Amino acid sequence: MSYQHRDIVQVVSHDLTVDCVDSTGGVTTLDVTFGFDPSDPYAVTMTFRTPHAAVTWMFGRDLLIQGMNNPAGEGDVHIWPCLDTQGRAVVIIELSSPDGELMAQARTADVQHFVSRTLTQVPAGSESSNIDIETLVEALLGRTN
Repeated sequence: MSYQHRDIVQVVSHDLTVDCVDSTGGVTTLDVTFGFDPSDPYAVTMTFRTPHAAVTWMFGRDLLIQGMNNPAGEGDVHIWPCLDTQGRAVVIIELSSPDGELMAQARTADVQHFVSRTLTQVPAGSESSNIDIETLVEALLGRTN
């Protein structure tokens, strides 16, 4: 791995609003921050900011990319393209946990902008070159330099 390359890449953060739809069809708008750290190039985060707390979900960047065009996901995260009630393109992100479920819809253009920025930092297929395996193994074994 090239440390020089690692110094060039930057964390990507993108603020947007999403509409969260409950089981009765009620809609609540929340502020969200999508995040991407090139040191963990396979993952993205989605942090929901509420007046009471911030809640962060982490899932695969490839899942987000695939879900923008086709239904994707198994288990706790499902993502698919859709149209909102005004006919605008949105991406639905459904999150499930033992505490409940949340279905959020984000404008496709906002999600695409975020994904494009992550791909500029770490192109698809080059993720493994951004992982410092030696440092990871040392940390797992409890060794420090």
